[in-house]
Amino acid sequence: MLVTLKQILDLCEARTCAVGSFNTPNLESVMAVIGAAEELQVPVVIQHAEVHEEIMPLEVIGPVMTEAARRAKVPVCVHLDHGESLDYLCRALDLGFTSIMYDGSNLSFEENLANTRMAVSFAGRAGASVEAEIGTMGRRETGSGTPDGEADPGKIYTDPEQAGLFVRESGIDALACSFGTTHGVYLTKPKLDFGVVEQVRRATGGIPVVMHGGSGVSGEEFRRAIQAGVRKINYYTYMAMAGGAGAEAYLESVRESGTRDAVLYHDVAQAAVRAMQENCRAAMQVFAMRS
Repeated sequence: MLVTLKQILDLCEARTCAVGSFNTPNLESVMAVIGAAEELQVPVVIQHAEVHEEIMPLEVIGPVMTEAARRAKVPVCVHLDHGESLDYLCRALDLGFTSIMYDGSNLSFEENLANTRMAVSFAGRAGASVEAEIGTMGRRETGSGTPDGEADPGKIYTDPEQAGLFVRESGIDALACSFGTTHGVYLTKPKLDFGVVEQVRRATGGIPVVMHGGSGVSGEEFRRAIQAGVRKINYYTYMAMAGGAGAEAYLESVRESGTRDAVLYHDVAQAAVRAMQENCRAAMQVFAMRS
């Protein structure tokens, strides 16, 4: 069933848990994420990032995502992740997305706020939710880049006082908060400041906080973040890596068996879906605060 981000976040707030928000730049990832959510009977967010446009155009994957959400047996929000232009946000809303994120974190506070207000206005007419960002996680959400969780020169921690003003003036439904995570793969252990999350929650009157850059974070750290006030956790890199590993393992098994003259793509894709679904299921259990 297709729902808004706010509806899911209200449920997460009541349960003191977080919803997993998974980038789905192809049909296989959509199937894996929704399949895992239906297994566990938990709500979920499927999202398309603007930086994935070169992998899969919004106008191609968007209708797939919204139709899959409508047919799902659990609540599913279809979300635009890291929308960097107002035009791109409007394109997603026209396709039936029920939530959008405007990312103006690299702009001045004033310009970020002004554009976010417009995003809230556009989303309001469509009945959709809005996420925005103060501070920045540094690297863009592509699952690649310099794999160093500590020495990211683009990382700027969220200022709680500034976040409070931003939330009051913009009317957003969720705030992406920078408290030590970075997009992509870590070689060094990220140092998370959960106090930033707690201070942002207090300064904003309890805004649901969004955690970007979840790869490399332990289950215990996820649980601590949720207790501090995180209600949405973005997750992609490790899921994508699991899909690649699943496909690789399948190809290796075919080579070793010697029973086939050719490898069929749909068999490789199914192996990737199974691996991604297993990875997503494990993450969702942590986010839902289940053992």
